[in-house]
Amino acid sequence: MQHPELHNETVRRRTFAIISHPDAGKTTLTEKLLLYGGAIRQAGSVKARKAARHATSDWMEIEKQRGISVTSSAMQFDFDGYRINILDTPGHQDFSEDTYRTLVAADSAVMLIDCAKGVEEQTIKLFKVCRMRSIPIFTFVNKLDRAGKDPFELMEELEQVLGIRSCPVNWPIGQHGDDFKGVYHRDTRVVEMYTGGNHGQTQVDVETIAIDDPRLPSAIGQTYYDKLMEDIELLDVAGDPFDLEMILNGKLTPMFFGSASNNFGVEPFLKRFLSYTKFPTARVSDQGEIAPDSDKFTGFIFKIQANMNPAHRDRLAFMRVCSGVFEKGMTVWHSSSGEKIKLAQPQQFMAQEHESVETAYPGDIIGLFDPGIFRLGDTLCTGSPVRYSGIPLFAPEFFSRVSPLDSMKRKQFLKGVTQLSQEGAIQTFKRPNIGREEMIAGVVGILQMDVLEYRLKTEYGVDIVRETLPYRYVRWIAETPKPIDRLRLTSTTVPAVDRAGRDVLLFENEWSIRLALENNEGLVLNETADRAAADAIEQ
Repeated sequence: MQHPELHNETVRRRTFAIISHPDAGKTTLTEKLLLYGGAIRQAGSVKARKAARHATSDWMEIEKQRGISVTSSAMQFDFDGYRINILDTPGHQDFSEDTYRTLVAADSAVMLIDCAKGVEEQTIKLFKVCRMRSIPIFTFVNKLDRAGKDPFELMEELEQVLGIRSCPVNWPIGQHGDDFKGVYHRDTRVVEMYTGGNHGQTQVDVETIAIDDPRLPSAIGQTYYDKLMEDIELLDVAGDPFDLEMILNGKLTPMFFGSASNNFGVEPFLKRFLSYTKFPTARVSDQGEIAPDSDKFTGFIFKIQANMNPAHRDRLAFMRVCSGVFEKGMTVWHSSSGEKIKLAQPQQFMAQEHESVETAYPGDIIGLFDPGIFRLGDTLCTGSPVRYSGIPLFAPEFFSRVSPLDSMKRKQFLKGVTQLSQEGAIQTFKRPNIGREEMIAGVVGILQMDVLEYRLKTEYGVDIVRETLPYRYVRWIAETPKPIDRLRLTSTTVPAVDRAGRDVLLFENEWSIRLALENNEGLVLNETADRAAADAIEQ
């Protein structure tokens, strides 16, 4: 029998990720959404630490020191009758793999673009992952209080660089920066006048004037009024019409303009976004599609984070609820072990602030206490077993030989490296017949090596020695025509095994990869591996 609240609770859920290039203002926008949702009273931080303020979603000490987001945070709040789950993702490209995994748990994405810089490299990578999953993408052009590109130029950039058409929902008035006057909302035909508010820390008072109000030309200036009327006509005649079906299929992106740091345009964006975007929909498993309002509870693990609270040495697995009702203490089937387990200590998040949760619905993100049994990509369910597809393991591009400075701390070193590997923070490899001291860490971005060193020191009490290796590519061996030690490879190509014991080749350059394939007919190499399969093999 279906839970009486299941349908109503599901349709009011909105679960989305925010993606952007570093410095586009993603963490700032996240905070302002929390501000308007009433989750925080003042932007900057829930807690002031001395004179400094740190963003609500940046909880790890190294993030506070460097001013970047290196892990994905999950935050939940209510607004206008909706229950919102924001997945804040790392903007820095060195942590893009964490973002890729997080996008698997999102139903839509907000793409944040700096109006002065337009579409940047990291945005392109993340957009491709969204496209791969066909999830709706909503564009917020930020920093209109500063000088930037012409909005028509930004529209063209979206099409030329990302290959997606756009439909502006509102339109900026005046040049970005000192001449910025506000935005025209095309759906309501009103102009919202720009005001900076209290340095962006509190909600702003809104002043609006209808487009046909005779006071408008004097309010914004005749020159700006004339230019606005020209732009409106051009958009109406030559622009793409608003088509919600195309938006929800990821083929058209609605554009919004604003300034997150000054809170301008944040609330109108949030209200429209919530009304346009989808509530949680069916997901595909090995048993076919499972609808969110199914009686069967299902969910999957998309993130594992150790030591969110170093004082408690806790380890949490982040689970996305996909169908049915999650209830505290329920017993579920666990795909990695094939056994039944009890989910006894579920938590929901406001960044590092946890609170216990009794029930959760499709779209919600739950933190599960993890004694070391969960793996990325695990499926949890009631009833007959089902599995959602695994989360891909992306090929690292930077490699270092790592070892403990103090050999007496090897046990703590191995524990730390193993846990960070299970989180997905690093990948580990070993060369056969080299000895137990050999450990190669591979990362997608070089800054992850700094995080590895920092976290091993602060969380596990281990100082490490790092030796940079020349490899730039790893490929998993899917098929080989002969034993690996008899393959014809360049002298700089090295066979190794990943932590699940699967054979890989480490290459210094693309030429070496091509030569390996040309000289060994029948050799098949993969750029990614299935993480769930890796963890299952490891167990």
